[in-house]
Amino acid sequence: MIHEVDEGLRRLLTESGLEASGVEVVFDAPTRDWAARRSAPTVCVFLYDIREDPTRRGSGAGEVYDADGLVVARRTPPRWFELTYLVTAWAGRPQDEHRLLSQVLSCLVNTDTLPPRLLTGTLADLGLLVDVDAGGTGMDAPAASDVWSALGGELKPSLGLRVKAPLAGISKVTAPPVTQGLVVNSVPQTGPDGDGSPRRLRYVELGSPGPEGFGGSRERPKAPARRRRGERQP
Repeated sequence: MIHEVDEGLRRLLTESGLEASGVEVVFDAPTRDWAARRSAPTVCVFLYDIREDPTRRGSGAGEVYDADGLVVARRTPPRWFELTYLVTAWAGRPQDEHRLLSQVLSCLVNTDTLPPRLLTGTLADLGLLVDVDAGGTGMDAPAASDVWSALGGELKPSLGLRVKAPLAGISKVTAPPVTQGLVVNSVPQTGPDGDGSPRRLRYVELGSPGPEGFGGSRERPKAPARRRRGERQP
C-alpha cells in the first residue's frame, strides 16, 4: 500500500506541471550526502512516520465474488494508516526553492483526496478514498526539526503532508461450490441366519396377512355403546 500511495503522489505532483518544468520528484531521504549529489531541481517527498488510525478499524468479513457471481473468498475489513511526509524543494537558489515549494503547496491544498485515476494496485481495487491533508494541521508526528536532526542535515523550509490510506485485509479462499448431487452407498449387513447374505426389509400391504411387526392386519377396538339419558347401567 505504501508504494501505491507514493505512486499516487508522484502522479499528482507530476500533473501539476513539475515534469514540464524539468523538476524531478523523488522519495529519498534528504541526507547531507544526498543533497551533495543532487544536480537538478528536485522535489523530495520523504516518508518518515506511519501510524494506524484505530478509530476506523472495522470488524467482520466481506465476500469476494468472481465473474459468475460466486463467492470465492472472504476478506477481513481494511485497516487505515496515516502516512506522514516531509516535502522539500531543492534548487540552486533559495528563491527557486521557494517557488517550487509554493507550486507544490498550491497543488496539495487543492486536493482533498487522490483522484481514482491516479490510484494503482490494491488502492484502485478497494475503491476507497485516500485522504490528503497538507500543512500539518493536527499532525501527531515527530517535529520537522527532529527529523532534520535525525537525518544529519541542515534545516530547510518544508511542508508537512499526511495521507490516510487503507491497507487491504487478508483474503481467505472459500471451498468451491457443490456441483454434484448427494450419493449414498449402502453396505450389506449379515442376515439373522449368519449366512452372510444381505438383510432385506419386507413390506406388506395394509390389510394383508403378514408376520407380526411387518404390517399385519389390525382391528380397531369397538367403541363402547353410548347410554341414553335416564337409562341405568346394568
